[in-house]
Amino acid sequence: MNRLSFHNFKNIAALLLAAMFFSCGNELKEIQDFLAEKNLPIGTVEDVRLIHTDSGRVVTKLIAPKMNDFANRTDHPFTEFPQGLAVTTYDKNGDSVTMKANYAINFNKTNISEAKEGVTIQNYAEKSILKTDQLFWDANVHYIYTEKEFTLITKSDTITGKGFEANEDLSKVIMKSVSGIIYVNEE
Repeated sequence: MNRLSFHNFKNIAALLLAAMFFSCGNELKEIQDFLAEKNLPIGTVEDVRLIHTDSGRVVTKLIAPKMNDFANRTDHPFTEFPQGLAVTTYDKNGDSVTMKANYAINFNKTNISEAKEGVTIQNYAEKSILKTDQLFWDANVHYIYTEKEFTLITKSDTITGKGFEANEDLSKVIMKSVSGIIYVNEE
């Protein structure tokens, strides 16, 4: 009889455990909605080191202390870098351009990013540096712009102004409201 009771107890315990397991069946959508409602990311990654390659060649490196994924937002999903990031892109010649910021956010549907607080872009081959407090980057057309104050340091000039547009490697630039000494080569 003792043996039968123990066997029944084991069966009942297994049945209860299975019932508890299946009763906790919150759907993924419910969890995502809860996280979005509470303004929480669906995922967080620390010490991010992302390397993107094309045909075995490194094209982009992204390094960030923390990345929050808000892909659970129905209307405007985004990825946030609350402690900043550094992104380095490499061309086919191996020349690189690095963008650093203390905060950044990428809007997933539009592929437009906003970088804020201590933003710098450095083109090592051209020996130029752009500094500003806010910058937008449209990855679809490889274009950057700001309406904030900026400083552009080149091999021969230091130009300040308010309002700046350029392709992402700073090779083609449109500056607004500029000041500073600009050297012109008259040949």
